[in-house]
Amino acid sequence: MQHTSLLLLAVGARSASAAFVDTTLNIVNAQINPDGFARTASLVNGQFPGTVIFANKGDVLRNTVVNQLNDPSMRRSTTIHWHGLFQRTTAYEDGPAFVTQCPISPASSYQYVIPTVDQAGTHWYHSHLGSQYVDGVRGAIVIYDPNDPHKSLYDIDDASTVIQLSDWYHTPAPALTEKYFASGAEPVPDTGLINGRGRYKGGPAAPWSVINVTKGKRYRFRVVNNNAIGYYTFQIDGHPLTIIEADGIAHRPVVVNSLDIHPGERYSIILNANQTVKNYWIRAPLNAQGSSSTLDPELVKAVLRYQGAPESDPTTSKSSGTKLDQNSLKPVENPGAPGGSNPADVVIDLAYGGVSGGKTGWQVNGSQYKSPSLPTLLKILSNNATTNADFAPSENTIVLPFNKVIELKIHGSSQGFFHPWHLHGHAFDIVQNNGPENYVDPPRKDVIPVGGSTARIRFKTDNPGSYIVMLTGTLRYGLNPTI
Repeated sequence: MQHTSLLLLAVGARSASAAFVDTTLNIVNAQINPDGFARTASLVNGQFPGTVIFANKGDVLRNTVVNQLNDPSMRRSTTIHWHGLFQRTTAYEDGPAFVTQCPISPASSYQYVIPTVDQAGTHWYHSHLGSQYVDGVRGAIVIYDPNDPHKSLYDIDDASTVIQLSDWYHTPAPALTEKYFASGAEPVPDTGLINGRGRYKGGPAAPWSVINVTKGKRYRFRVVNNNAIGYYTFQIDGHPLTIIEADGIAHRPVVVNSLDIHPGERYSIILNANQTVKNYWIRAPLNAQGSSSTLDPELVKAVLRYQGAPESDPTTSKSSGTKLDQNSLKPVENPGAPGGSNPADVVIDLAYGGVSGGKTGWQVNGSQYKSPSLPTLLKILSNNATTNADFAPSENTIVLPFNKVIELKIHGSSQGFFHPWHLHGHAFDIVQNNGPENYVDPPRKDVIPVGGSTARIRFKTDNPGSYIVMLTGTLRYGLNPTI
C-alpha cells in the first residue's frame, strides 16, 4: 500500500451520556465457498462479509477484536481500521498497523473504544495489516441518525438493506503478493460477490444473494464497496435510484439509473418498490485493470425479489439511462469548501506511480512507503517527533499545522485507470475532479477516485492525530503517505 501520514496530536475523551455498543469480532480461519469454490479464509465471526456493526449517532463503539488466526498460509497478526469514522479525540484507535498501533498478535485481543460523536451514515471496517483484508477480514458499519434529513424519503432501513460488494480470490493473499512481486502483474479477482455470494466463469451455479422487498414500500439500500481491486457499476433493473448519502455524509437527492462505486466508497440509495411484482436483477459488473480466466464481470449479480414473486432467476434486461456524475453531489449541511476560493494555507502535490528501476511496487512523490519499526503515533508521543526531519524518508510523513486549510493536489496516473484515495480522520471537499472548480457546494467524501487528470481536495486540520492518505487497494504496495 502507498501511504502518507498527517500528524496532529489528540487526547482521548468520551461523552458520559452516550450509550455503549459492545461487539466482539472473533478473527478466525475457516473454510467457505461463497462462489462455489472452497478455500480457507480469514473471517470475522466465521462469516463473510463480517458481522455488521449497528449503532446510533452519539453512541460509543466498544469493539473487542479477538485474534484466533492460526493458518500459516495467511497472516496471523491483525489490526482493524474503522473506515469513515473520524476518531475525534481517539486517533490511537484508527487501526493502521505501524501508524497508530502495533499488530494484535495471535491468541491476543484488543478493545477499540470509539465515540461516534456527531457522525452517522454508512461505513465499514477491515484489516489494516498488509493485504490481509483480501482474505476476508471486512464488514459494514451502520450508524443511524434519529434526525436524518432524508428520513421522509424511505420506509425501510435495517439489516436487510445493507449491500456489500466484494472482490474474492481463490488464492490466499500472501501467495498473491508473491506472484505480484515476481511478475509485476497486479492480481485480478476470481469473482465479484454481492453480500457474500456470486459465481465465477466455469464454476458451479452457486446461489445468488436475494434482497426481498414489498410492493409499495421505499427502501434505503446502503451500498458498500469493500474491494481491494476494481470498481463496480451498480444498478437495479427497472428501478431508478435516488442517492442521498456518500461516504457517510448526507447529500441532496440525485436520481440516477446507475453509479460507479470504487473501493472504500459507500452510497445510500432509495429504491421505490413500485414496479410489477416479479424478480429483478441487481447488477454490479466488476471493472478491474486486467482479466482472469475465472472473472466474468457480468456474473456479479443478485436478485431483487418482490413479495409474491416466484423463487426463480429474473428475466429482466439491463437498464439504460443516467449514470451518476460525482460532481453533481451537494452536501446537505454546511456546504462549501474550507477557505472558499481563497488560496489554501498549505498546498501539497501528490504524484503516484510505479517504482522505477524495474522493481515492482508503487510510490508517492518518488518515495515508496515502508512501515517503521515504531508506530508513527508512538514515535510522536515517546520521542516528541514533531517535524518532517524526525521521520525516516520511507515513512512518507508530512507534518501539518493545526486548524489550517489544506489542499491536496493528487495527480492522476498516466494509465488513466481510476485509483481511489482515502483520507483517514477527515472528510474532504472535492473542489475539482474531472470538471470545473467548485468551492461553493462541492461533494464531501472520504474517498475520491482519481483517473488521468489532477484532483484537488480540501480539508481542515481540526482533528489532531496521525492519519494515512492512502490509495485503497491493499495490493498496491508502497503508496501510503502519512499526515
